[in-house]
Amino acid sequence: MMNQRLTLYIAAGMVLGLAAGALGHLWAADPQAAQALAGRFAILTEIFLRLIKMIIAPLVFSILVSGLAGMHGHREIGRIGLRSIAWFIGASVVSLTLGLVLANILQPGAGMHLHAGKDAVDPGIQAAGLNLRDVIVKAFPTSLLDAMSRNDMIEIVVFSLFFGLALNACKGQRTVDTVIAVIDGLVPVMLRLTNTVMLFAPIGVFGALAATVTVNGLGVVLTYGRLIGAFYLGLAILWAIMLIAGGAVLGRRVLALLRAIREPALIAFSTASSEAAFPRLTEKLETFGVDNKVVGLTLPLGYAFNLDGSMMYVSFASIFIAQAYGIEMSVWQQVAMLLVLMISSKGIAGVPRGAVVVIAAIAPMFGLPIEGVALILAVDQILDMGRTVTNVLGNSIATAAVARWETSDATAGYS
Repeated sequence: MMNQRLTLYIAAGMVLGLAAGALGHLWAADPQAAQALAGRFAILTEIFLRLIKMIIAPLVFSILVSGLAGMHGHREIGRIGLRSIAWFIGASVVSLTLGLVLANILQPGAGMHLHAGKDAVDPGIQAAGLNLRDVIVKAFPTSLLDAMSRNDMIEIVVFSLFFGLALNACKGQRTVDTVIAVIDGLVPVMLRLTNTVMLFAPIGVFGALAATVTVNGLGVVLTYGRLIGAFYLGLAILWAIMLIAGGAVLGRRVLALLRAIREPALIAFSTASSEAAFPRLTEKLETFGVDNKVVGLTLPLGYAFNLDGSMMYVSFASIFIAQAYGIEMSVWQQVAMLLVLMISSKGIAGVPRGAVVVIAAIAPMFGLPIEGVALILAVDQILDMGRTVTNVLGNSIATAAVARWETSDATAGYS
């Protein structure tokens, strides 16, 4: 009952945030006044997101390590890991390809007839250094405390994998079993803390939407309507593909999964933050019936490497920029770009405005004007909301599907 009320409160926060933002946009005398008012609204969201970030690192660490330590040897760990990675690779190919195909069919940037100039890209975007070497090397933490202080999901996952595997290998020793018991006991405490933090979700949602609409106004949706409409149509098709793939494994329970995750999905959409949805999503998947061992391994891996909405966005937006500036890209150039995006998109987890960073990084490689990134920044928040909730859905289906395969193996006697 409490969960249903919280979902209702979050939806109410979204509606009130849109209304407050529209009034704020009308009331503000100039852009500076709008920015100042939006900053006041944003305080609410910043507090909520700081509370979320406070629990992310210990929650990921405790759930992942507890799950790994409780598994029956390295064979089970390897099986779950390989199945997760296989699903992630398939989802990446589908998401990136769909973005390219739809951008070419719908032509959202055609007719803009822009010319490359000297406009600067947002100074917060740093494209330099986003390459395969850095993605691989920086996945390995030099310090757990440093990784936790930055909430670097990839580094936390890597350390937790090593630590969990070590505990699993040493099970049976009294001191090691005590450590495992302590970590197992930490999990319900973190979930209880998550419930407490989630009580602030409606307030955070209100602040996020009110701040965005105060600055941009509701009219921003109309100004970039073609791009926004085309992208959200693409997301709807991607959702349908993911639900069909999930249905092939889960059957009709995929619809029950959709209902189960509606609350974290609303949080992800309204705050445009996957981190904000992670703690509640973990709890909802376990309540849905997904084994905590699978949740503990697959979901953090998914947050690090399986961002379906973001991957579709980077390919879609890249073609949009090419169309807006009248740049023709051959089929082979687009295939090459897809392969580059396949690699570079794996490094965007935990990077602020990571999808935009990827676009800024690959644009010069394919002759796209870097100022094209600034073109999409005006509505990036609106697009980010859609791709973030899609990331949540994709990882939920992936985790539930892997759990279903594990259950089938156990029933068949292969565990």
